[in-house]
Amino acid sequence: MVEEVLKGLQENFKEEIVEIGSFRGQTFVVVKKEKIKEILGWLKINWSFNHLQDLFGVDFLGKTPRFAVVYQLYSLPNKTQLRIKALVEEDDLSIDSVVDLWPVANWLERECYDMFGIVFKGHPDLRRIYMPEDWEGYPLRKDYPVRGEGDWQGIKDLLSQIHKEG
Repeated sequence: MVEEVLKGLQENFKEEIVEIGSFRGQTFVVVKKEKIKEILGWLKINWSFNHLQDLFGVDFLGKTPRFAVVYQLYSLPNKTQLRIKALVEEDDLSIDSVVDLWPVANWLERECYDMFGIVFKGHPDLRRIYMPEDWEGYPLRKDYPVRGEGDWQGIKDLLSQIHKEG
């Protein structure tokens, strides 16, 4: 079935496809980000990729484009997996949200935003999910300092309050 899906993608989105390949038995398609929602919607409607298993960011520090958003799809009726990688340039860290296609993307896109700084256009509630709102930087970027970017003011305030009370 995967061969048929790939043929359909090539027929419908030829200009958007950068690469098709396989790694350790997992088929992947690398695409330009501009029509990611259209591509994923087409896969959902036409090939029953009705389950978004995962969505995450990747930092290819030193390469251009630097980032990718990866969508791990699964078709329950067809028992088939497909990985779609959308390339995201460092000077335009935005891509369309797919929350309306798969509601689980709400959490996953917020996580990707929080850890990599990739903005999901059209997301209903794009804000940090792990780090405090006033945190500076994105901890999963490869150039993020291992020990953080200095002391976070929020922890200083909390420790000061504890010392006053205790």
